[in-house]
Amino acid sequence: MPLLPLLLVVVYGMCLLFIVGFSMGQWHLTRLALRAYAAPPALPPPAPAEWPRVTVQLPLYNEQNVVERIIDATAALDYPADLLHIQVLDDSNDATVSLAAARVAHHTAGGLRISHVRRPDREGYKAGALRHGLTETDGEFIAIFDADFVPEPGFLRRTVPYFLQDAAVGVVQTRWGHLNQDESLLTRLQAFGLDAHFLIEQVGRTFAGYFINFNGTGGVWRRTCIDDAGGWHIDTLTEDLDLSYRAQLRGWRFVYRPEIVAPAELPAVMDALKSQQFRWTKGAAETARKHLGPLWRSAQPLATKLHGSFHLLNSSVYVVILLMALLSVPLVFVRRDYHEFKFVFQLASVFLLGFVPLIYYYYTAWRLARPTGKASLYPGFFLLFLSVSMGLALHNARAVVLGWMGQRTPFVRTPKAGSGGRAKRRYRTGGVGALVLLEGLLAGYFAFGLGAGLYFGDAGLLPFHTLLTLGFAAVCYYSVRHAR
Repeated sequence: MPLLPLLLVVVYGMCLLFIVGFSMGQWHLTRLALRAYAAPPALPPPAPAEWPRVTVQLPLYNEQNVVERIIDATAALDYPADLLHIQVLDDSNDATVSLAAARVAHHTAGGLRISHVRRPDREGYKAGALRHGLTETDGEFIAIFDADFVPEPGFLRRTVPYFLQDAAVGVVQTRWGHLNQDESLLTRLQAFGLDAHFLIEQVGRTFAGYFINFNGTGGVWRRTCIDDAGGWHIDTLTEDLDLSYRAQLRGWRFVYRPEIVAPAELPAVMDALKSQQFRWTKGAAETARKHLGPLWRSAQPLATKLHGSFHLLNSSVYVVILLMALLSVPLVFVRRDYHEFKFVFQLASVFLLGFVPLIYYYYTAWRLARPTGKASLYPGFFLLFLSVSMGLALHNARAVVLGWMGQRTPFVRTPKAGSGGRAKRRYRTGGVGALVLLEGLLAGYFAFGLGAGLYFGDAGLLPFHTLLTLGFAAVCYYSVRHAR
């Protein structure tokens, strides 16, 4: 039996098994989430007789398009003014500084306790800014909002009582809403994916008592929880996930409330989306590298360890997808020339049924987010989402590998466009680099595999190659178009 074809088939099969395992994990979370939704809804805790001191932290870096909006939104929070402190943690070096200073001065004159905090450098990026801010405030609870969020006035009155009814609660996380979901196809696809996380994953893990994560924004921390877990660390790009695991390993309980929505802006251009995806996927790999060992050495139940590992390794699916994709084109020729592998390929077709739970997972999230939407639109939208996700595999797989290797990279924030009448500055994270060109070449590579399959009359990999070709072509196209 030829060694190279055998090796291709074995590695491809191992990747397929990983995808099946990933899909089954999502299916289990879907079942848990549906049980949670079927349970009688818990009554919100009553308002306390005395409210605690709360600090709202707004970490900023060059956000002149949205800085005034987020400051004004937090200034409008319905909370006792003498117990509220807003910190504008501004590391900017552009017009954001003067815009923030003007809004801070305006609200200070109105009697609000609001501070414009400037550091001498950006050491530690967002985590460093949050850590520095804690040294200049006395808040018992710390709410955090990124610059693209617009919290509703009642946010604190709805979240803070959960801490007061249980001293073991370290975090209250809320669901992200989408301010510009219908702006473009790109924003619709992002909303689709984020809804699955917030309506299925977070709900399912919370219901079962597994570890969840603070999502970096749109939530509130108990100050003593941050301190007990060791504070904000700067050794990963996902300081939120890192601190979440350290806190839960220390015994703190996290509360997730999907009915409380914090609206936010979605990246509307490809370079902004890529910068966000790079940070999330690389940071998740860095956090997995840091916490998988402590998680398995802990006294947590086996189910918590398994789901925690699945959670931390979620971003690794992009490496597996990329590897499968690269191997799939040579496999077209293996299928033609080596009939001794026929049974293996038939077995692989059976394993493709493992994608059915993934379809179920996203369909459930789709229906929860769009209870009055047309179910007939789901199949096409899901395939489009799957295709573009595959098209991001090269970009995200590179980020994951860098995270596994422990290679340090700067924190590149996601630029926001904002809204309104006046012209907005277009922040860029990069131009058309070698990676974008490689994405275009890969689109051609998978189109070749698609053509070869059609030529040989073998439709076994036809759906996969179609999705890959369209996905990589779309990502390359939008990357070039938005960079111009």
